[in-house]
Amino acid sequence: MSMDFAARVERVEPSATLAISDAASELEAEGVDVVDLSVGEPDFPTPENVVQAAKDAMDAGHTGYAPSNGIPELKAAIAEKLADDGLDYDPDQVIVTPGGKQGLYEIINALVDDGDEVALLDPAWVSYEAMVKLSGGSLTRVDTAAHDFALEPALDDLADAVSDETELLVVNSPGNPHGAVYSREALEGVRDLAVEHDILVISDEIYKEITYGAEAISLGTLDGMGDRTITLNGFSKAYSMTGWRLGYFAGPEELVSQAGKIHSHSVSSAVNFVQHAGVEALENCDEAVAEMTEAFEARRDMLVDLFADHGVDVAVPEGAFYMMLPVDDDDAAWCQGAIDEAHVATVPGSAFGTPGYARLSYAASEERLREGVERLAEHGYL
Repeated sequence: MSMDFAARVERVEPSATLAISDAASELEAEGVDVVDLSVGEPDFPTPENVVQAAKDAMDAGHTGYAPSNGIPELKAAIAEKLADDGLDYDPDQVIVTPGGKQGLYEIINALVDDGDEVALLDPAWVSYEAMVKLSGGSLTRVDTAAHDFALEPALDDLADAVSDETELLVVNSPGNPHGAVYSREALEGVRDLAVEHDILVISDEIYKEITYGAEAISLGTLDGMGDRTITLNGFSKAYSMTGWRLGYFAGPEELVSQAGKIHSHSVSSAVNFVQHAGVEALENCDEAVAEMTEAFEARRDMLVDLFADHGVDVAVPEGAFYMMLPVDDDDAAWCQGAIDEAHVATVPGSAFGTPGYARLSYAASEERLREGVERLAEHGYL
């Protein structure tokens, strides 16, 4: 029997990140020692108090369905967290989702119709492109690599790329895969263009709590952006809760109402007891987040120095835990060779819209990071 698949599925390629991760897993299953720098996952355990809060919630019977948009306690805690960031959202303007990716999916599908234009700032997380294609939208892309991933020097290019036909712009700061934190001046430039062309903006702030001396500004705090910004965040990165699948977004009431339809008819709700753990994370984990961020910063500094010792200059990330390493123009072949020969797993920059780079995650111990760099150098990849 042959199957006819929907056009939306045919428009999307498999995840390059997961493909590399699968290749690393296959080698490890064969007994090969792989330095896996491909995974966007903190290598720290979930804080013990968060784990205990989930256990306590299960013991208290919070194992049934939760209210679709989120339990009141968590939505209130999220609204308070957003207020600390300078954002004015009522708890009713929040939807709690099973991971930030689900939130992004709901937002894009609520806003983007066939042919609607969505602008991305490259390099951009791979799932942005996939979700826009699934919704039937078209992509306009603006490259920032020539400016060491800073946005302000690329604002003229962004101005040329967007128009009154642009429905949506996605901004990710601190960003994956580059770790850049966009300046206030850059975000004000985004604001001016969004207001001029009446563009809605998704501000993906999943790495907001992981910064190194730079200020990660919430786009929705800027004048004129309160009613045209959808703020997306979650618990996976800052609280090392990737497998818990807990995220959220906040935006104008009419958007929350429409996206809530997709939410209720797809996932129903995020897991009840996990949401109770989320309350604990927001209220009592500042110290754990600070310790993790300090460790990431030390690793970043070490990697910058190690690459410099091999004559390779990299753009220094100001947030998240990724670094873009300049490699051959055929970055896919470079990454494949690096894993086959040096047994170091990275992700090709072309997967993020920026050929000529490989993304490295420094969510690994300093010992493994040193080993990875040594292997790359030994096999001629630096």
